[in-house]
Amino acid sequence: MTITDEDCLAETLKFNESFAAAAASRPAREGMPDASLLATLRRNRLGGDTPPVRLPQGQDRVIADGVKVRAFVPDHVDGVYLHIHGGGWAFGSADGQDERLWRLAEQTRLAVVSVEYRLAPEHPFPAGPDDCEAAARWLVDRAAAEFGTQRLLIGGESAGAHLSAVTLLRLRDRHGITGAFRAAHLLFGPYDLSMTPSQRSFGPKRLLSNTDTLRRSYELFTPAMGAEQRRDADVSPLFADLAGLPPARIVVGTEDPLLDDSLFLAQRWQAAGAPVRLGVVAGAMHGFTLFPLTITERELRRERDFLSTTGR
Repeated sequence: MTITDEDCLAETLKFNESFAAAAASRPAREGMPDASLLATLRRNRLGGDTPPVRLPQGQDRVIADGVKVRAFVPDHVDGVYLHIHGGGWAFGSADGQDERLWRLAEQTRLAVVSVEYRLAPEHPFPAGPDDCEAAARWLVDRAAAEFGTQRLLIGGESAGAHLSAVTLLRLRDRHGITGAFRAAHLLFGPYDLSMTPSQRSFGPKRLLSNTDTLRRSYELFTPAMGAEQRRDADVSPLFADLAGLPPARIVVGTEDPLLDDSLFLAQRWQAAGAPVRLGVVAGAMHGFTLFPLTITERELRRERDFLSTTGR
């Protein structure tokens, strides 16, 4: 395991400390917020307390099976990136990071299509995965006609990384589709919802995610399941046969409870035959790319470079 960005460690750890101190000054939430608070949290951008900026470049569409997406299409299109947002399957939205996605579209010459998948607890598993699967199948069938290219990539952050892996497996296992998506970009995802050792041992540290918040997220997303049921490959891709998947870039921070998830998935993904670039960022907590840090600038540049060059 090679750890990157150690020259930024002091800045990164100082930010973690200030984040944890601010979180400790707020009362901890137990269980799911009531409907009013849930609506407020969903309106605000992930990791913040203000609504996200909606850009006119975003195009809201309804595609296959009534699934909604938000598309960002640059003047020149060299491929399509199916983006799946994070938020613990209960928060986040396709219009929650317009500025980042439009910048990514312009810099990579990719049409970015972000999925507005249904959220828990109102729509628990398998609703979210079903919507992502439908969007992916739509792109397989329609990308050439809609965007003038058949070069497809997929990826996301946190729950979005999980849903990206699940979507690739569903395409292969349910529809016999392999090779259509030429690369996967997976940022700090949970790949074992029965909880890896790093998830269980992380404890109550008040960073963006910890042992308790992960456990509650899994209970909301898969309310009728116990740990053994969550080891099903359709729920936890770490337990799946990973043969036939595309090249991947898998990224996680050393201060993320999901560290083991990325380490284990990268090892199994590569053992199954696909090349993997594993990035382990020194001192980075879960969701670090949401915040104005040097490591965020570097990570977004590395993401852009990977998506620009892979799968051509």
